[in-house]
Amino acid sequence: MPQPGSTPNRPRRGAGCLQSLLVLAVILGLGYGASKIFGDESPKSKGSSSSSSSSASDGKGGSWAIGDCGGPDPENKPDGYRAFDCDEAGATFKALKIEDASFLPNAIQCPAGTDLIIQVSRVFGSGDDKKGGGIPTNTVCGRNLTGDHPGDAGAGGGQLVEGDCISVTAKEIACASAGANDFKVLGLVKEKAECPAATTEPMELMMAMGRPYDVICGGKV
Repeated sequence: MPQPGSTPNRPRRGAGCLQSLLVLAVILGLGYGASKIFGDESPKSKGSSSSSSSSASDGKGGSWAIGDCGGPDPENKPDGYRAFDCDEAGATFKALKIEDASFLPNAIQCPAGTDLIIQVSRVFGSGDDKKGGGIPTNTVCGRNLTGDHPGDAGAGGGQLVEGDCISVTAKEIACASAGANDFKVLGLVKEKAECPAATTEPMELMMAMGRPYDVICGGKV
């Protein structure tokens, strides 16, 4: 889940200075492996999962806090990210919540409206010595500063939440493009029996360590 670059120290405002060497890995999977099970039938289909990676470096010492901003790192293209002051031109997202780091992406559950999830790791050394994944320290739940919010319920991106829409293979789609064979997420639960009464298609998911639910309760769009 590209090699971190090096940037000069930058002063930070508000919650303090983000000055550690950081590796930020975007770990948000926009799909979930899933199997639909009908009675005693075997699994019929699997959804896919996707992820992208990024890396960044910023100063020495400090940590992320709610309200901090970040954006693409121009010195670590194409997937690098780094911290910015929120009023800087390079800032593209703001931290909604800070979670502990996890090696299990499914274990990270961000609040509604999260457009991207970034895992922050600390690396040591400089230049070519700053290679490798580093030591995970935090996970940042970020929301875009622009009007583009794929993480909003029904928008087709971000983590799966109630109000999103999915295809018959449990792949998240935008509700605006959902058809007659697609479903709206009415609940995310551990057991089928926990689904609300309006559920017409409970989808049992393949096992994923750390994920807090095993069944998607699908209803009419």
